Amino acid sequence: MKVSIAGHKLSLRTDAKPRYIKELADYVTAKIEQAKAPGKIATTQALALLVALTIADELHQAREEKEKLERQVRERTQRILRYLEAEEHASSTG
Repeated sequence: MKVSIAGHKLSLRTDAKPRYIKELADYVTAKIEQAKAPGKIATTQALALLVALTIADELHQAREEKEKLERQVRERTQRILRYLEAEEHASSTG
């Protein structure tokens, strides 16, 4: 499959759907455009590294948020189970 990222053509071998790969390429291209400083010329390599760092930061933050949400779900589930167990115990001794 061929894809273009920031004007650079790449050939990829992948089992992923072409539409998904295009979405990824478009996302990276948009990040590169955002990273370009107006009036300042940066090398493609420098832009690629900056974008890689930006995307790695986004991934890290998303993982932290996911872990936080998973902890909250576990804690709430445990509270609900304790409540239900207490209710069941109260009704059986009631």
